Amino acid sequence: MNGFSTREFDLIARGMYAIAGVDEAGRGPLAGPVIAAAVIFDPSVRIDGVGDSKTLTAPQREHLAARIMGAARSWAIGAASPREIDERNILQASILAMHRAIEALSVAPDFLLVDGNRFHHPLLPFETVIKGDALCFSIAAASILAKVERDRLMCELDAAFPAYGFARHKGYPTKAHIEALCLHGPCEAHRRSFTVKSLTKQQGACDERQKAGTRTERRTGGGGTSAA
Repeated sequence: MNGFSTREFDLIARGMYAIAGVDEAGRGPLAGPVIAAAVIFDPSVRIDGVGDSKTLTAPQREHLAARIMGAARSWAIGAASPREIDERNILQASILAMHRAIEALSVAPDFLLVDGNRFHHPLLPFETVIKGDALCFSIAAASILAKVERDRLMCELDAAFPAYGFARHKGYPTKAHIEALCLHGPCEAHRRSFTVKSLTKQQGACDERQKAGTRTERRTGGGGTSAA
């Protein structure tokens, strides 16, 4: 899509001139924050290629994010930390990140279009849209900004915690990530509530890797030597 959808133009016809599209990135990973973005456009804005961030390559997202930030009336990012995810659960932490993005907008929205089917807001009217990042221009733009920001943060975490490969898998439960967790345990960036479940599922594989490590250590004399 390259501009407002019928749903967005219908809201304008009802007098909603500042429509904020809202989406998040990072609900499924074992590590890192969940990131949300909110974007408000003028209805005349057109940007070719905007769509569901999951269908775009990283270079495409980076290019579109720069265009979105330059063309938007207002845009903002919100986050919820791994600890907040553990304390609240991922759904409530995602909504918290969305609220923070909305509150950070420099233009007060008249209406919110939110990706998914679960959301609440105490003050602003809103509509949830299932697969909204494929149906609404402003939601799709928000999905791109959220994904680009989260990937950037995961690369920073990779530099801080290089043993886990965050820059490659962005915290998702890949085989390499699970193996790193088996070897090193979770770090500060991990969501404890997620890693416990994931490692429980993988415990047999973890046990085998640990046994293999012990056997290798014994064969190589890893227990140390005594003086004669």
